[in-house]
Amino acid sequence: MKSLAELQAIRDKVKGSVIIRKEDDSNIRVVVGMATCGIAAGARPVLNAFTEEVAKRNLHNVTVTQTGCIGICQYEPVVEVYVSGKEKVTYVKMTAEKVARVVADHLVNGNPVAEYTIGAYAK
Repeated sequence: MKSLAELQAIRDKVKGSVIIRKEDDSNIRVVVGMATCGIAAGARPVLNAFTEEVAKRNLHNVTVTQTGCIGICQYEPVVEVYVSGKEKVTYVKMTAEKVARVVADHLVNGNPVAEYTIGAYAK
């Protein structure tokens, strides 16, 4: 059985993750496809990596969320990034290892990582 202090620490950690996922129209939205095919392809570690990286960098203008089927199963895990006033960027075949670069280049500096996008794979 866990002590009261251990339960409080777990609660605080989870509460921090929930705050990161809270939506706001002015935020950059990171949407991870979490349908069965996405989960089977490794979307859960990608979602967790985005949540952790955004928290680590203390990015308050980024919302990390999940959705169901995005419709391009052969490219899973799929991540869509929405920036207000710009065209949606779709990252495909994402891994947890690629997340730090997407956060640094795209979310922080505004430069999408072209080689991870659907355009690079669809050629």
